[in-house]
Amino acid sequence: MLGVVGLDLLPEAVEAAGAEVFGVPQALLLFVGGFLLAHLVERLLAVRQAAHGADRDERVPQVGLTAAAAMVGHSLMDGIALGAAFQIGGGMGATVALAVITHDFADGFNTYTITSLYGNARHKAVVMLVADALAPIVGAASTLFFSLPEELLGSYLGFFGGALLYLAAAEILPEAHHDHPARSTLACTVAGVAFIWLVVGLSH
Repeated sequence: MLGVVGLDLLPEAVEAAGAEVFGVPQALLLFVGGFLLAHLVERLLAVRQAAHGADRDERVPQVGLTAAAAMVGHSLMDGIALGAAFQIGGGMGATVALAVITHDFADGFNTYTITSLYGNARHKAVVMLVADALAPIVGAASTLFFSLPEELLGSYLGFFGGALLYLAAAEILPEAHHDHPARSTLACTVAGVAFIWLVVGLSH
C-alpha cells in the first residue's frame, strides 16, 4: 500500500491536479486532508464503540468496511481511466489496461485484508472483494456515457492516497510487524514497494 500511494497515486494526483493553493499543490492538500480524515473517522468510531462497552483496543469493523469501500471507489476510477485511455488510442489503452489489471490484484488483496483485519465476517470481506473486481468493468463501461475532468480525478486520487497512507502507516504495517520475524517482514515490505515500482515503470 505504501508503494501504491507513493509511487502511483500521488504522482498521478499531482500531475492531474497540480494547481497551487497558497503555494501548495491542490492534490497534496487533499492528500493531507485524506490522511487526517481517516484518522478522525477511526477515532470517532472507536469512541462510539467504547461508549457501547467495547474493548478500547478492539478493531472497529466500520473502519475496515469504509476503507474497503474506498478501495472499490479507487478501482472504479481505474476503470474510468482505462475507458478514457482507450478513447485516446488503442496503444495507450493497452498500456493502461496492463497496469490496471496488474495492480488490481493487489487492490483486491488489500480490500479483502483490510475488511478482515478490522474484525468483519468473512462473507463481508468476500462481498467487498467481488465489488472491487467488478468496479473497473463498471468504470470502463461508464466512459461511454460521460467523461471525468482530469482535475477532479487528480483531486480524488490525492484525497484517497492520504487515507490509504494512514491505514498503511497506522494499522497495516504495525500489524505486519507484530509477532513476526523483523527481517522477513521488512523484506516483504521492501519487495512489495519494489513490485509496485516495477508495475508503474512498465505502465509508462
